[in-house]
Amino acid sequence: MDKLNNNRSIDIIGVQIDFGAARKGVAMGPLAIRYAGLKKDLRKMGYVVRDKGDIIPPEDGMSLRHMIKFEQVNATNKQLYNAVYKTLEDGHIPLVLGGDHSIAAGSVSAVAKYYEPQGEIGIIWIDAHGDWNNDKSTETGNMHGMPFSAVCGWGPNSMVDFGQKPHFVPTAHCVQVAGHDFDRPEAERMKKAGMNVFPMSDIDRRGMHDIMAEAIRIAGEGTVGIHLSFDVDAITPEYAPGTGTPVANGITAREAFLAVEMLADSGKLISMDLVEVNPILDERNKTGMLASELIQMAFGKIVY
Repeated sequence: MDKLNNNRSIDIIGVQIDFGAARKGVAMGPLAIRYAGLKKDLRKMGYVVRDKGDIIPPEDGMSLRHMIKFEQVNATNKQLYNAVYKTLEDGHIPLVLGGDHSIAAGSVSAVAKYYEPQGEIGIIWIDAHGDWNNDKSTETGNMHGMPFSAVCGWGPNSMVDFGQKPHFVPTAHCVQVAGHDFDRPEAERMKKAGMNVFPMSDIDRRGMHDIMAEAIRIAGEGTVGIHLSFDVDAITPEYAPGTGTPVANGITAREAFLAVEMLADSGKLISMDLVEVNPILDERNKTGMLASELIQMAFGKIVY
């Protein structure tokens, strides 16, 4: 337990939101992950765990054709920003349970802003999708496809501007891993922004070990630490059926475990999101249990 800068204190913050996604159900994701025994198991590992409960989005709000339910998504992210920032002020590690991936706009913004006086953070984004759309490039208007772009300053800025003057994360320190379902305009925006992208084809050719070693180097060198944003839809549906946007031929459960184990070994993890667990679509909480195990491995669980 001498990893993660010796920080043994974790705050769990749930976000019961599915307004950023087309399919409903991921709002119950935090409950499913907790039900799998997350708190008890983290405490067994020697962590002091504070469960800060769940953020509940407002029931009503405005929508735009290119940003569906934007008012509710942004209001929820503002609450999350404040909660994550407070956790960091208290000297604890924020662990955010989604909910759809739109919540990363709030969590990453808080981490980047908090560490701004010390330097830049790095981001490793493990996801079947790029989440690099904005209100002009999106084909669906679903805001869970926009947060990575937003936290890097490529819009929509309304997603990350809570009156705090956002600190955007340079793409030089950002890595997208395991993508295999990019929109064409989204992919073009990522290339233009200079994003570091390791799609499934790279993992197939080079293996997860080499890809994660390079991802950790890119996100970790010259930064104060790494924020991991893990979407379970990166994992092929045979292992993680309980997600709203499943994509065939993703990473295996073993590859997912290797990725987070390597990040734990690096000692550079400073914050984490685990998102898009949908209990309605799951099989006896199979995905919720997998999510809990992945979190534990990311925080240094040792099997032998």
